[in-house]
Order: sequence, then structure tokens, then C-alpha cells
Amino acid sequence: MSMDLKPHFDKYEALVSTVDTIFHKVKEQYPKEVFCREKCSDCCYAIFDIPIIEALYLNSKFNEAFSGVKKMELIDTASKVDRALVKMKRDAYKKIQEGADQLDIVAEMSMERVRCPLLGKDDLCLLYGFRPITCRVYGIPTSTAGTSHICGRTNFKQGEQYPTLNMDALYAKLQLISAEMTTALKAGNIKVCEMLIPVSMAMITTFDENFFGI
Repeated sequence: MSMDLKPHFDKYEALVSTVDTIFHKVKEQYPKEVFCREKCSDCCYAIFDIPIIEALYLNSKFNEAFSGVKKMELIDTASKVDRALVKMKRDAYKKIQEGADQLDIVAEMSMERVRCPLLGKDDLCLLYGFRPITCRVYGIPTSTAGTSHICGRTNFKQGEQYPTLNMDALYAKLQLISAEMTTALKAGNIKVCEMLIPVSMAMITTFDENFFGI
């Protein structure tokens, strides 16, 4: 990748550092409630998409960390996962077109479990140090569109008051970094900054000048 992404990666890493600090503060304040520990891979089966800045960052770290046969094996796994996710989303869209309630479909999809292609056979993340922000905050209370969320394995109790991370505000910052990046790259495809893609697609996509329409 010949594009200079370092300034944008630096901004992303600064946000990651802030998020990690928040997580550790909550964990220190509620040590009995936060369940996160080595080989607890519950969040590694969750279905979620990441902003383009995170996708490029993960893709860069993936290509730095792996090569040869191991890389090809991971790409093959990611491709299979991506096809499964595409089918799942296509089926969900079809149900909505047929009149199903969109919120019900979203809730239904949130219960689906798909193994992350970066989860190793030993239940450890292969790119743990560079995992997306969604993975980093999974074990503490969060909120999206005014609705609170807690990991099912934690000891946090629904209905009680806890420090809660506003994911809408966090994703707004991620989209801003993405927008600044696409502007700096003079991307012809200006909608790229709004993209949300799964980890599997982030691993197998070639993010080059053609992708951005440069």
C-alpha cells in the first residue's frame, strides 16, 4: 500500500488508548463485575462491522504479521466467514422487504454467533494487540441509541446504574477520522468514509488506490 496512512493510524491509535484507559478504569472500579480474562472468547462470536479506518488498520497489521501458508489459511477462513455473513445479511434484508419488523430482525441477528477468523484454535486472538475497539469494550456496559448493553458473562445487573460507554459518540469519532483520511487521500469515492465492514472483509480486501478511486 503506497498511500500514507500513518497520520490517520496515529489518530486512531490515540483513540484506542483512550478507550483502553476507560475500560481499565471500569474494570478497576468493578473487578467482580468485569468477567474478561484470557481465553474468554464470547465476544469473538459476535457479529459487528467496523469503520473503514479500523478496517485499513487491521488489514495493515494482518499483512505485517502473516505471510506464506499461514496467511493463505487465514484468508481462506476469512473468505468462508464473509460468505456466511453476506448470506445472513441478504436473508435479513429479504425478510424486511417481505414486511418483517426491522428491529426484530436486528435483534434476531444479534443472537447469531459466527466465529471470528482471527480467533486461534487456542481461543486466543491472533491480532489481540490490534483488535477493533468493539472487541476492546465488550466486557463493560455500553449504550447505543439510548439502549444499554452488557456482556452476558459479566456480573453487571440490568437496571442498575454503572459507568456506561456511549458507542454512538465513539463511532462518530471513528467516522470523523475515516472522513479526514478519505479527504486527505483525495478519494474519488467519497462514500468510502461511511463504510462499515466485517473483520473478515477487512482481512481479505485490497485497500489500494483503485478501492478509493484515486
